[in-house]
Order: sequence, then structure tokens, then C-alpha cells
Amino acid sequence: MRNVDAAGLGIGDEYPPRIMGVLNVSEESPYDPSVYDEPDEAAAYVDEELIGEGADIVDVGLESANKELDVLSADEELERLDVAVETMASTSGDAVWSIETRYHEVAEEALARGFDMVNDVCGFADPEMARVCEEHDVAVAKMASPPDLERPGAVDGVDAVYEALSNGGFTDKTILDPAFGRWSETATLADDRDTFRRLREFRGYGRPILVSINRKSFLRKLVGRDTDGALPVSLAATSMAVERGAHVIRTHDVAETRDAAIIGAEFARDRVSRSGEPSIEELDVTTTREAARHLDRLGGDTDGADHAVTRVYELTGLSEAEVGALRAAAADGGARFVAADGAERPSEGGIETASDGGTGHRGLLVGTLAEIETTKSVVSDVSVGLSDVLDDVGDSFK
Repeated sequence: MRNVDAAGLGIGDEYPPRIMGVLNVSEESPYDPSVYDEPDEAAAYVDEELIGEGADIVDVGLESANKELDVLSADEELERLDVAVETMASTSGDAVWSIETRYHEVAEEALARGFDMVNDVCGFADPEMARVCEEHDVAVAKMASPPDLERPGAVDGVDAVYEALSNGGFTDKTILDPAFGRWSETATLADDRDTFRRLREFRGYGRPILVSINRKSFLRKLVGRDTDGALPVSLAATSMAVERGAHVIRTHDVAETRDAAIIGAEFARDRVSRSGEPSIEELDVTTTREAARHLDRLGGDTDGADHAVTRVYELTGLSEAEVGALRAAAADGGARFVAADGAERPSEGGIETASDGGTGHRGLLVGTLAEIETTKSVVSDVSVGLSDVLDDVGDSFK
């Protein structure tokens, strides 16, 4: 995993999760508590509610990216930049300052006037954005988007979101944002939920991940909450996002989100990592699709993903013939079957009573998807029921 230096702030697996607090100087922005158009008031908000509560990054929005509103031009965004710059100059706290924009002209001016990084909501739809960020040697958050400056985030479906992140390439300091929030008219809540379930796949790019999930509808509608009541679900999702590999959490609720991110990081599974020559990094891979993303990044054969993830299943209610077929499959390169005590020998009358009250033999099936498929081919002639069970097992790997 590549780590990114954002004006001295480390972002990546080697660092704690970073909190990006939001300041909007756009009166049309939908979340009122973060909207200010007077520099003194904005600076007080930043010092007290953002930096003072633990924000590592202050992200300043010059316009709302709401798809129902007219898109501002670069010149119109530049007219609002003065408020952002004056706010930055008036704050006393220490943080990395990020400018949210889709235009390279705005990014270049903001960086020249003291901003530290860029949050590009159109994902390099402006072909000059990457060049500007590289010339200034700054970190840039890149949101998944089509190559269209008027349609930020308008990509539907997890696979399309993943592919969109590669539009326009990357800089050495690119951070990836998978665009939660139903940015297009055709996007659904289910799209966002699928993206969240499959968040680990986005680590396949080998770059830090930013998520903006604060009070989003794909979370709050699961529990029937409005925006004001959506903080608890946001915090639950924050811990899960960090555990699944997110490195930056963008939020309006800094203190609470910081706490949730710390919990997620603390209880994430430790993975092997060692620098030097040779070096090693254990990848956070739990499905074959996640493994395929990493293999694709390395230029490897993605068919190898079927050998990358091992799962353990408990089978019960097995006949002696099915136990024999599972053992034969293991000998033929299939998944390993570890019989429970007593399954090695026929019980009286040929039937064993399981601990859960069922009948038949039981044991553990241990293997990769490729091994499960081998096992299924061997047992299919012996037991249709067991073959159907293994179909379900195969689907679970994805």
C-alpha cells in the first residue's frame, strides 16, 4: 500500500485514520451547520468545531456538488476563494487545508495562496488537474466520476465506480474516493450499500482511500432516520469503513467521527508487514474479487484469485457415502475434509447423532474456491444435495 504525504501529514496503512472536517463557503450547501460566508465566523467554526475537535484536514467547499443545482464556473468559484483564504489566515489551529474543486484553475490559485491539498470531486475530468497537483507536489483526493465536469460522481454500480477511479490516471499522491452519495439520477441506495460492502476491493489500487459517508441516505434509511438523527449510523459505518481499509473519513461531526475511527483502527486485524529487501505486506483480502483486484494491479493472471482465499465450513447431516466422497475429493486436490470424532467409523446402525440433535456425520471443510470447485466435481455423482450445498459455498467466496 502506497502511503501519501499531505503537507507533512502521513496518510495510509502506516498511519492512524485521518479526519477531514468540512467547511462550506457556499450558501447553497445542504448541511447548514458547516456553511459560513464571513471569514471571522468561519475561522471560529474551524478552530472550535473542526481542528479543536480533532480534524487533521479542513476541506473547504466553494460550491455545492448537489446534482439538482447549477454548476458554477471556474470564475465563479474563484470569486468565493477570497473567503476561504481569509478564513485560513484567521485560524489559529494546525491542520492541512484542502480545497474542494473540479477546476485546475481554482486548484492552482488556491495552492498558490496557501492551501495544502486538493479534493477533486470530478476525478480528473479536468485534464489539467493532475498536472497542477504534480507541479505543486500536493496530495489530491480523486472522486470516482465520469469524464464530465458537470456530473461529479455520476457512476452507477461497484465495478463502474472502481473503473472510473482510473480515469485520467494518478499522481504519486492520489487518494481515492469511491463516491458515496447517489450522485446520478439512476444511482440507488443499493449501489452505495454494495460499494460499502465491497470497500476492501478499492484497496486493489494500492492507494489510500477516502470515504464520505457522514449522514448519507444509504445508511440512515436502513434505520428510518432523517439527517438530524443519522449520527449513530454514521459512526457505526465509520468504524466499519476503517476496519475495511479506509484511511481518511470526511465528516461534519468531527469529534464523534474521530472516536469511531479510533475504535475501527484499534480492532482491525493486525497484518504482517516488513520493509527491506525483500519486503512483505499481508494484503487485506477476504473474497476472490478482492484478490483479483490486486492481481490486476500487479499485471497477474486474475484466475489466480480462485486460489487466494481459504474458508472453513461446518457440514452436518452427512451420509457415509458423502463423507467418503469428500475424502476422495481431498485426495484429488479438492478441499480438505476434517471429520468430527466418530465420523471415521460407522456408528451403530450407520447413523450418528450430531451434537445439535441432527443425524448423520459432520466435519469441517477447509479450502479455496478452486479446491471447492474440485470437490464439487467429485461429489456431484454421489449426492445432489451436497453438490447444491457446495454451489452456495462457491458463491460465498465472491
